[in-house]
Amino acid sequence: MLKMANVNAFYGLHHILHDVSLEVGAGELVALLGRNGAGKTTTLRTIMGLVDVRGGTVAYDDTSLIGMPPHRINRLGVSYVPEYRGIFSDLSVTENLRIAALRQSRWSTSQIFEMFPALRELADRKGSHLSGGEQQMLAIGRALLSSPTYLLLDEPSQGLAPVIVDTVVDTLKRLQGEGIGILLVEQNAEIAVELADRVCIIDQGSIVFQGGVDEVRRDPQILSTHLALG
Repeated sequence: MLKMANVNAFYGLHHILHDVSLEVGAGELVALLGRNGAGKTTTLRTIMGLVDVRGGTVAYDDTSLIGMPPHRINRLGVSYVPEYRGIFSDLSVTENLRIAALRQSRWSTSQIFEMFPALRELADRKGSHLSGGEQQMLAIGRALLSSPTYLLLDEPSQGLAPVIVDTVVDTLKRLQGEGIGILLVEQNAEIAVELADRVCIIDQGSIVFQGGVDEVRRDPQILSTHLALG
């Protein structure tokens, strides 16, 4: 279980997350939705040890993540794909994958190429010469090579062509089936609801709704109330 309980997180003097509680179980996909600036990315960064926590708990099973450096959190089994993807622009696709691979990983480079055939054809191309969709596939593949139990994804469909979005959606469904827990930040609520087991909505740094995806489908007002602009 990946769990946050009553977490208060800060950037300097700025109090961003207010008593945030959420959890993700093995093989579960939880969609974290909210307006721009609501605290979605900060929530992911807090789990990864990139934000100052001044109250509450962040834990992987019985292990506290607070104060743990990001590389140790990653080695424990939590991988993060940021919105900007974070690939190395001067390295090739293959080099980007190899630099992230752990010896004991359940995933191999060949499996990543099987999952994303387009990357196999681009194996020698530098990251700076990839399209947005190709970079996203590479970022997800690289995250998997660290053998995560939990995967944090920030806006994986943003700016992608529909065919690439379909590939990403299919990949996330496959990962769920293989027991990987996923915390998904996604502006496209339709995609999020299609994939999610549960939905959390954050507004101004506080969780304002948590519930099963069936509840969200039955009551469209839940999304319109908390996500509509204005």
